[in-house]
Formats: sequence, structure tokens, C-alpha cells
Amino acid sequence: MPKFSLNQQARALFLQQSAEWELARCNFEGLKSVQTKSFHFDDFEVKIQFNPARIISSGARTDVQSIASRPCFLCVEHRPYEQQAINLGNFSLLVNPFPIFPEHFTIALNKHLPQQIRPYFADMLLIAKDLSDYLIFYNGPQCGASAPDHAHFQAGTKNFLPLVNDYKRLHESHTDLLVSTEKMQLFQFKNYLRTVYCIETADVESAQDAFVKLYAHFQTDSTLEPLMNIVCVFENDKWIIFVIPRKAFRPRQYYAPENQKLLISPATVEMCGIFITPVESHFQRITKADVMDILQQIAF
Repeated sequence: MPKFSLNQQARALFLQQSAEWELARCNFEGLKSVQTKSFHFDDFEVKIQFNPARIISSGARTDVQSIASRPCFLCVEHRPYEQQAINLGNFSLLVNPFPIFPEHFTIALNKHLPQQIRPYFADMLLIAKDLSDYLIFYNGPQCGASAPDHAHFQAGTKNFLPLVNDYKRLHESHTDLLVSTEKMQLFQFKNYLRTVYCIETADVESAQDAFVKLYAHFQTDSTLEPLMNIVCVFENDKWIIFVIPRKAFRPRQYYAPENQKLLISPATVEMCGIFITPVESHFQRITKADVMDILQQIAF
């Protein structure tokens, strides 16, 4: 029998789960009717999406006490019985039932260990290579991860995030080359409302070396992971890795009085140009000035 690629297996899992798992079916169907609007910033735009199903993630309580008081929904024994998985060795590929992307997956470590990137960065690259029809991303434990107690990545439709498309489109005018070696190039994306570094390489060790240097540069406490979001795609036989350093977890608007509140908890998707608002009045209220202010608070 032919061996199916991981891309083919993932697509089959998505079709099966979105047809047979009622929660996933309803929420993926709901994506077809989400409201969207855009704010333009010269050469690029930031999109706003009203997506009520994301209230669970946007409103997630991620303090130590709240995490300790609930079962981990990424551990196999606590997953919904309908949720199927593809075994990736150290990780499992699951359909995310609270989607942002037209096809959205969670890639959960098969052990209950805290969210962290250093030990699993190479895994992220190898999964991105095998799952090359999709992009892979990482939310740090204080950077949008709704399960900071369980190490995981996510995967989604490849051309969905504006950052990935903007980088290719604006590469000549909006990047500075910081480092160039025989095997790796490190760029900084500029004039983009937030600092973004991009590693391009066909070599895993070179990617790890460049990433570890960025990690160390932004690490202010040796016991804590620096605040960052990461996106990785594999195409044309090389990895393109976006590293987005941060300086804050949530903006002040998240905690504001109700008449001023914007329930936006920036994770990778927001840092890449799509702000998710799970409350309709907040979707209506948010302005271009709010987007700029939130990114100024969160990003470098």
C-alpha cells in the first residue's frame, strides 16, 4: 500500500473531524460567516476578525492557580472522546476545535511538560518540513498560549497570516540583512509596527544557532523564557522562520472597564496581522489607533 505523506494524513484527519465531530464541525462552519474589517498602514494592513468561538482562548485564565485547578485538555486522558490524533513520535497532531484558520491543528507533546521552545525548536523545524502545506507556529507561555502547562505548537493554512505574505511581497523594501553565512541569512523586517526577525536556511543546525542567539539576546532572566512568538514555513527546500520578540503579555485594554474594554489577548495570529475579537461590540469599537497602541504596548 502507498505511504501517505503527513500533509495527506493531516488533510484526511481534518476532513474526518470537521465532518464527524460536532464541536469542530460547527466552529469550522462558523468561520465562513465571521465578520472582518481591515486597517491600512501604507504598504500593509492589519485585519480584525470577529470570531465568537475564540472566547475560550482569548478569555483563558493562565495564572498558576487557574491552570492547576483544571484538567489539561492537551493530555490524552482529558481530550474529548471525539478528538482523533496522528502520532508524530514525540508529538500528536490534533484538529483544533476552536479555529482561526480554515484548517487549524494543535501539535501537542506526548508528555505533560510546560510550554517551552528551546528543547523542541528542532522538532518544530522537522514537523514544518513534513507538514509543508501548512505553517507551524508557537505561542510562548506568556505570549498567547492558552495551555502554558503543556508544550505544543499549532499549524494552520499556509497563506492565511498577513506577515508571511507581506514578508515575501515587501522583502526588498522592508528588510535589513543582519547576518549572512554560507548556510544562513538573518533579516530584520522593518517599518512594520513591530520588530520581526527572519531566519532563512536549509540547514537545521544553522537555524538552531541563529535562533539560540536571538533567544539569548532577548532573555532578561535566565530562569524564564523570553517573550516571543514564532512562525515557521518550509518551502523551496528551506525554512523561513519568523521570530517576533515581545515586551508584554496583554495590553491594558484587556483589563479596562467594560465600556472601554477590548478582549484581545495577542498571540502569534495577532502579532502576524490578524486581531481576533470574540466580542462583537469590541469588534465594532476597535480602531486603527487601538491597533497601533496595542502593538506599541506588546511589541518592540
